[in-house]
Amino acid sequence: MRLLILMLFIAPISLFAQSSYTAVTEAVGKGDLKAVSQFLDDNVEISLMDKEDIYSKEKATKILALFFSQNKPRSFKEVHKGTSRGNDSQYCIGNLSTSTKTFRVYIYMKSTANKVAIKELRFDEE
Repeated sequence: MRLLILMLFIAPISLFAQSSYTAVTEAVGKGDLKAVSQFLDDNVEISLMDKEDIYSKEKATKILALFFSQNKPRSFKEVHKGTSRGNDSQYCIGNLSTSTKTFRVYIYMKSTANKVAIKELRFDEE
């Protein structure tokens, strides 16, 4: 009985996290800054090629806006994804094709009971 109750509690969180995960990867693939920024954590680590730092949500949004304006996304192809043992975090590695070049993208997200937040975004030139 306890297992059933636990499963009923965890299943909606898991489904919410999965739909948020899909929304994030689709938004990155389209360069949809508004959609990506709604998932950014209050402080997020952004790495663009060789420049890496932790930024506030507002500053990270500006950095991503500049990146997407200089590199118009065309498509995102997922290469690998996974979840933590406790299912409270997810990651995705994929290739982002843009108008200028292709980037290897790493997305790390953390799930809580009511929110999925991007903790880290990494864009490395292929």
